[in-house]
Formats: sequence, structure tokens, C-alpha cells
Amino acid sequence: MAKLSVIPWRAPVAAGPVHATVQLPGSKSVTNRALVLAALATGPSTLSSPLLARDSALMVAGLRALGTHVSTAADDRWVVRPGRLHAAGHIDVGLAGTVMRFLPPVAGLAAGRVAFDGDALARRRPLGPLVEALRAIGVRVEGGPDGVLPLTVHGTGEVHGGEVVIDASASSQLVSGLLLAGARFARGITVRHVGPPVPAAPHLRMTVQMLRSAGAGVDDATPDVWSVAPGRLSGRGWQIEPDLSSALPFFAAALVTGGEVVLPGWPRSSMQPVEQVRELLRRMGADVRLGTGGLTVRGTGRVHGLDADLAGLSELAPVLAALAALADSPSTLHGIGHIRGHETDRLTVLARALGRLGTGVTELADGLRITPRPMRGGVVDTDRDHRMAHAAAVIGLAVPGVELSDVACTSKTLPEFPALWSAMTTGNR
Repeated sequence: MAKLSVIPWRAPVAAGPVHATVQLPGSKSVTNRALVLAALATGPSTLSSPLLARDSALMVAGLRALGTHVSTAADDRWVVRPGRLHAAGHIDVGLAGTVMRFLPPVAGLAAGRVAFDGDALARRRPLGPLVEALRAIGVRVEGGPDGVLPLTVHGTGEVHGGEVVIDASASSQLVSGLLLAGARFARGITVRHVGPPVPAAPHLRMTVQMLRSAGAGVDDATPDVWSVAPGRLSGRGWQIEPDLSSALPFFAAALVTGGEVVLPGWPRSSMQPVEQVRELLRRMGADVRLGTGGLTVRGTGRVHGLDADLAGLSELAPVLAALAALADSPSTLHGIGHIRGHETDRLTVLARALGRLGTGVTELADGLRITPRPMRGGVVDTDRDHRMAHAAAVIGLAVPGVELSDVACTSKTLPEFPALWSAMTTGNR
């Protein structure tokens, strides 16, 4: 059968300042952590306003395969009932870092064989330190010498646990995966990081906070050391807050067009790095306020360049790079060398895309130096990366003729993106 070609999606140009209130789904990071904690708890849990997207669907499918009962009959309220963990023939991780790094430690607690594999690009994402850590605490893991997918975990129904030393500089998820399951290990888990700084520190803080909310004893007082005591996790209700990474392109639209975008339902106390994002947007020219109506971003239509260390905010780098390309001065985004191992090599793909649209861009070892120049339309190769699609759409607001090679890749975390984006730019909200 002939392979069907994908028709590029033309990014809508903003005819004027956008004014929109955008309802976004729950955070992927919070949803998938809550699902794992609920599966390992001693009683049922509920997830209110969870993310409905490919990454969360893959996590649900993986937990079901391991014996957890997950009811997703109501889109806005999922019910999770822990079951006896057992063998699973095959778990598809897709391209989801949370699934490929959170479920192998859970599989170590299952009685039997659990095989993991995913999309072709997933086989390039780093897993080696997690595999070695699992072996060090008594879990038998079969896999290639490169420490990437595919791999097979042979669980015995229990994991001894103890202390492991890993280099988690490729991804904070390597630590989070061990911590989330650690309370169920006989001796708990202590993870000691040795190497360059662990990226995405806010996500590690989220893991620790959620573990404590589920009743786990967690000690993170020593830098680069995290300990989870053995014990029972409690079932509970999880209120999933809106996704900050998915919100950023909409906030960027306010900045680029001189409009206003409101994200309702934002909590006063967030598990996501909202304050750092607010500060970055302010430095780029936005007015950002959190009130009873939600999180509101207003722009002037003028974007300022900036020098920013994004080590803790790497998921935001593609959209911030798009804003930098439209700015009134050069920018340097650094501290993000690890995003070469995300869904794609984001630094190379961003540099190539921005360069083809006319931006002056220099690829650094750990980031990008961006010099704004007059831009032109063209097809942006998203390389099946949802964050690349978001970045290209932001540029398309101000540059006619920008097309995305594949907008469907946004289904990974926000299937509604094309419809929400088009509605925002036309005022049909």
C-alpha cells in the first residue's frame, strides 16, 4: 500500500491583536505522575481534569497492562484502582519520556516479564542510567549495550531497593522514575546524582511534592541526593492543573500581536515553574498577572531579546526561540544541551528551521544564539515534535506563508491545538 503524504498545515496569520480565553487540558507531567502514584497506592484515587492526549493514553494503557484498573469513562474524572502487578506482553511507550522512564521501575515490582518499546525516535532517547540503576537494586533488565529501547524487565514481584549512583544529566525523569516507585521497594530508594547538573529541576520538585502528598517520606535536603523511605502510598484525589508548557504558545501569541490571552483555572499555588515563566515573559515585554480570572498575559506587539539559562525550563525552549526570532534584539538561550535527546534533537532542528525562515541563528553546544532578521514563509519540518509545531505556529502569527510539515504531532500533549490556535486567531472562542 502506498504511503499517504501529509499535507502541510498553514499557520494562521494574526490580523490584529488576539484577545482570547483559552481552556487548556491538564498538565502531562502532573497527570502521568498521578497515574503512577495511584497505581502503586493502597486504595483508589481520582484524577480531576486529567490530560486527554497520546502521552497520557500510553501511560494508562501501560498501567492497565500491568494490572491496574483505570476508568477513563468520564473525560474530566478518571478513577484508578490498584491491582496486583503482573507480567505484560508488551508496553508501547510511543515517544513519551514519562512512560519509558516511569514504568520500568514499576515493572520491577510485577511478577513476570514486561517488554518495552516505542516509536523509532524513542530508541534514541537516553535510558542507560535508569537501566543500570535498576540492575544495581536487583532488577533483571534485558537490553542492548547502548541502554536504549527496546528493553525487557523480568520482575519478581518485589525490588530490594537501596542506594544507587547515576548520572541524570540527560533527563530529570531518570531520577523521578526511581523515586515514584521507591516507596514500594523493600529498602526504599536513595538516588545520588554524580555528573553535570540535572536539568528540569522543577520537575524533580514536582515529583517530590507529589510523593509527599501521597504519604511518602522523602528527604531531598542534600543537593543531588533524593531518598524515599519504604512505606504505603495513599489513594487520594488529584486535581490536575492546566499545562504550563502547552499554555506558552498562547501566551506568546499575546506578546507577538500586542493582545491578551487568559488561561482560566490557574491555581494560586502551582507545582509547575510558573514564577520563572512569568519572569521570562516579563523580560520579553509582557505584562503577566495571576488573579481570580486566571493567568493573564498582555503584550505590546514588541518582543525583547534576552539572555536566559533555560536548564530548568527546557520544554519551553522551542517557543522561546520562536519569540526570540521575532524580537527587537539578539538572544542567547543556553543550559539546554540535553534537549538534543528529547523527542528530536531540538537544538539542531530549531536552528535549521529558524535559519530557513531567515533568522540569524548559531547553534551552540548547549543552546542557541539568535539574531532577528526579516523572515519569510516556508515549510517548517516539525520532525514529529509537538514543541516544534508550537514554535512554528508562533512565528506564523507574524510571518505569512509559514507551514508546518505535520501539525498532527501536537496530539502528543494537546490534540486540540490546531482548533484552539485557529479559533484564537480568528476570534471564534
